[in-house]
Amino acid sequence: MLPLSISSNTTNTIITWSPTVKISRLKNRQNKLSKPLKLPTTRAALVETRRQLPAIRDENGDQNYSIQVLETSTSKVQSSSSSSSSDKAKDLQAEARALTRASNASVYSPEFLALKYGSNPLKVLRRTSQIVVGLGSFALKVFFDDRNGKLNQNKRLRAVELRRTLTRLGPTFVKIGQGLSTRPDLCPSEYLEELEELQDALPTFPDVEAFSCIEKELGMPLESMYSSISSSPIAAASLGQVYKGQLKYSKQVVAVKVQRPGIEEAIGLDFYLIRGLGFFINKYVDIVTTDVVALVDEFARRVYQELNYVQEGQNARRFKKLYADKAEVFVPDIFWDFTSNKVLTMEWVEGVKLNEQAAIESQGLKVLDLVNTGIQCSLRQLLEYGYFHADPHPGNLLATPEGKLAFLDFGMMSETPEEARYAIIGHVVHMVNRDYEAMARDYYALDFLSPDVDVTPIVPALRNFFDDALNSTVSELNFKTIVDGLGAVLYAYPFNVLEGLALYADPEFKVLAASYPYFAKRLLTDPNPYLRDALIELLFKDGKFRWNRLENLLVQGRKDKDFLAKDALQPVLKLLLGPDGEELRNLVMKESIRVTEAIVLGGVIDTYNFMPGPLRSLLFSGNITGPLKASASEQESMLTLRAQVFRIWGLLQSSESFDPSILQPIVQVLQEPEARSLGGRVIGGITQRLAARLLQQVLRVPTPVPVSTIQKL
Repeated sequence: MLPLSISSNTTNTIITWSPTVKISRLKNRQNKLSKPLKLPTTRAALVETRRQLPAIRDENGDQNYSIQVLETSTSKVQSSSSSSSSDKAKDLQAEARALTRASNASVYSPEFLALKYGSNPLKVLRRTSQIVVGLGSFALKVFFDDRNGKLNQNKRLRAVELRRTLTRLGPTFVKIGQGLSTRPDLCPSEYLEELEELQDALPTFPDVEAFSCIEKELGMPLESMYSSISSSPIAAASLGQVYKGQLKYSKQVVAVKVQRPGIEEAIGLDFYLIRGLGFFINKYVDIVTTDVVALVDEFARRVYQELNYVQEGQNARRFKKLYADKAEVFVPDIFWDFTSNKVLTMEWVEGVKLNEQAAIESQGLKVLDLVNTGIQCSLRQLLEYGYFHADPHPGNLLATPEGKLAFLDFGMMSETPEEARYAIIGHVVHMVNRDYEAMARDYYALDFLSPDVDVTPIVPALRNFFDDALNSTVSELNFKTIVDGLGAVLYAYPFNVLEGLALYADPEFKVLAASYPYFAKRLLTDPNPYLRDALIELLFKDGKFRWNRLENLLVQGRKDKDFLAKDALQPVLKLLLGPDGEELRNLVMKESIRVTEAIVLGGVIDTYNFMPGPLRSLLFSGNITGPLKASASEQESMLTLRAQVFRIWGLLQSSESFDPSILQPIVQVLQEPEARSLGGRVIGGITQRLAARLLQQVLRVPTPVPVSTIQKL
């Protein structure tokens, strides 16, 4: 054992290897890489070693000094561009080596599990009895609580017992408990609070086993990789536990996640048993219409994917590339040379859990600001790229001291099909605008109903529910409840996590209202045909343009930081002047005539109203009621329309991204044949409307002007 110097503080014991250790002894350690490091029995908080380049074993087990994990300081003295290119190449090579180390990672195979455990009935029977006794005794207590009228009184007690039971039953049931901890629609608050502890406060396994696993997986002694590493875990989850360390070559502070020993055996047997139960339910329980076996297989595949830490590292990298471009979002980086199938080394994140409001506010941060960041990032995940974090419980969301929202734990990810993304956006927009007929038709686009199914009976039910729901605050309205009609697509993403945090911070906070700017921006700027059709449906009804809808979309879309006024113009023009835009051109032509008339005649009305009464009568053939043959309501309608058009133009002008040069592409587009044709039709229509107005004015029976009026002039 290496000479040690020991110091203590109130929370940890510090152990460092003495700097007098001879290099020959370190080299001797390197020649024994295949043996696990025998750690001192003292629970060290930090382990510091001398800097020494280790040998790396190749696939044949031979030492290979040509592959260097540690960088020398001279390698960093390069130009910025060449350094970046070199670093990227090194990173790709390191990732390739990590993939090689994880080449034997297990994958879920129900056939293999059936073959393995089908021939071992004693093991199956023993595990079955453990599960039945554990869950059965809990269910029996709840049953008697209900019979004795003590169900509510004993909720907290039973919640604690359930958490402990799931913990004793092992990783598979802990994962189930974690899933339940984010489902307030299924579990009472007492159960949610207890099950939340399953997220990162589980029993640990021996540190010696963890450190031995690191050495075995990475092929190096612990002291050659980390200048320091905590003696005990910082957190323990269902599949592994996390240590805090510092890389020796770069002094980078990192989190080192180590997989629990024997976990594949444990979850494999459990999924074999649960799958068998699924077959029984499918065959004999008629009330359950879902294929339970398929659900079990999907859940098992996800859990097995979580066991491959290299895959998790790749997930984190992809997530970082897609979403960490926003300053408010932080995703830790991965260090491939210290990552394998069972060991993951990633950038350490200082932060506070998102559900610790007091701690967040003590740093001068606001929970609702972080919730808003989470909502916007979640919408991008679900609806923009379709690649999303499928396990964002509060333990995986941190508020950094800089006010960023940090995402952790990328073992469980999901994807949304492109068609579903656009259909969801359209569905939510229809819902917010109370267009229940369009909402019902969305079920066709989402493939929930076949085209031959009549959705007419659905409309009244949607109207009855959403008319009340859309006026609710988050304390009364669950976001997932709103979109339950979207089925498994949105079930996979637990928006209720963010809702719970919002509810805790401010019961009046509306998650849907915070989400709508994103939907409005996408609808206004995305050139996707489905969204363009949804926009036309929204803006045109019964052949008339609904300016109030456009104004509302612009007001909401401007609240999104990524909204650009120029992007809201180009897709509409392309659609309007495209080969399939004849029907839309007819609608736009009619509306353009109406708007132009409103602007021109609105100016006439303003001028008329500005004149003194006697002058009005003299200039307008003695008519003192108005310059036009139009009723008061018609004149008011024109003035209202003109005001709306001017407000919308003002919204575009006041956008941060507005630049008059954005109109240049419009001028170019207007030179196209379709545009010139449309322009001619609009001008012709305006001329006809104004000529008709003028003719009506000329043909009016003049009213004699009183002499008294002339004398006043």
